[in-house]
Amino acid sequence: MQKTIAKITPRPAQPHMVGDGFRVFGFIPTAVERRAISPFLVLDFNPEYDFGPSEIPKGFGTHPHKGFETVTIAYKGSVQHADSSGGGGIINEGDVQWMTAGAGILHKEFHEEQFSKTGGPFEMVQLWVNLPAKNKNAQPRYQSVGKQRMGKYEIPDNGGTVNVIAGTFNGVKGPAQTYTPIVLSDIRLKAGGTVTTQLPENYNAALLIIKGNVEVNGSQAAEHSFVQFNNEGETVTIKAAENAIMLLLGGEPIEEPIAAYGPFVMNTQEEIYEAIEDFRNGKFGTL
Repeated sequence: MQKTIAKITPRPAQPHMVGDGFRVFGFIPTAVERRAISPFLVLDFNPEYDFGPSEIPKGFGTHPHKGFETVTIAYKGSVQHADSSGGGGIINEGDVQWMTAGAGILHKEFHEEQFSKTGGPFEMVQLWVNLPAKNKNAQPRYQSVGKQRMGKYEIPDNGGTVNVIAGTFNGVKGPAQTYTPIVLSDIRLKAGGTVTTQLPENYNAALLIIKGNVEVNGSQAAEHSFVQFNNEGETVTIKAAENAIMLLLGGEPIEEPIAAYGPFVMNTQEEIYEAIEDFRNGKFGTL
């Protein structure tokens, strides 16, 4: 049975800036309630934009995180990042950075230095993924998921390629390690291509259209729109009349309370107060 569609949300009217280097449109939680799309907390989409050359890299300076994970997917451009656990590096086009903040971490991210000097098209997605209560204080860690490491599913009839980041797509497994069951796949359909996959009925699932106009389970979804599925059915079929790029995300809901304050996501307000105090007292390390 096909997954039914709850709603298709067009790109919000206005972007907002994260620091001075990320011009994003927020789909989660703006278009979708966090409880309805758990385990995902935030989805910010920076569609293709040319920031122009800059001698001083644009970005977002040192800031804390606790209680969840950040996933940054680079479609165009390059980002350089570092954190207080010693993780860091450069995310180039096609790469993914999966950072577990867990018990608390300091982080910073900027346009990579050489990219900043030359300028050019910049396109990114950042997800925040919740952690269950038992893993809120997990040891911070960093997973570099380069494009060469991802699982590759070749769409039949030369229809395109799916880069599997986490979970499985039609039997092909992605390399990212997750605390709860999650599917995350970068789908690249060629004009005239069709791809079908299945997701468990209980998974909360959605599809972000990065490029092109597509048909999803019989409904039209325009470029830069966000398709949210109901928890009914398992099959997702996507057809593209033109070259298209999409991000498929799905996961088993975390049925626990959410207490959120800025960069801290815990289960109770008391835990939020503790996180703030830990940050103020330097327990997240230095950067």
